Amino acid sequence: MWQLLTTLAVLAALAVAWWLLRARTRPKAGPAGKRPPARPVPRAPKADKAPKSGPQPGEIWWADVPYEDGTGSKVRPCVVLRFKRGAYEVLKITSQDQRHRTDHIEIPTTTWDADADHNSFLDLSDPITISTPAFSNRAGSLDTVVWRKVRTLHGV
Repeated sequence: MWQLLTTLAVLAALAVAWWLLRARTRPKAGPAGKRPPARPVPRAPKADKAPKSGPQPGEIWWADVPYEDGTGSKVRPCVVLRFKRGAYEVLKITSQDQRHRTDHIEIPTTTWDADADHNSFLDLSDPITISTPAFSNRAGSLDTVVWRKVRTLHGV
């Protein structure tokens, strides 16, 4: 009989301890009897909204793009990725054959450059940051299928 009472007392003590511990770790009810809202999940910073009159993501523009080594620049076509912190991130386009490279993809050229006699190649490596005055003329838009790949690759 004593064993049964002891077992019941231990089980009751465990139940009370569990209930108290659970009550301490739960969020307290708010004024309307509801739990406070969960903390928002941190997200990756989004690009700023591009000015309506300027280059837009997915568009091809002629722009003065700096060389990687910083020794100068060249007016060349580029694809606008995003507008961020007051400047644009772009990817360079070259007319040089880059089929042998894995960081370039061939893109149709005649839709945005009527004088072109062959396709161009989009450099998918790191974007280059340029300011608004570097842009001169809008050439067109990147092919939809290619733009989808670029967006996925660069998180646009």
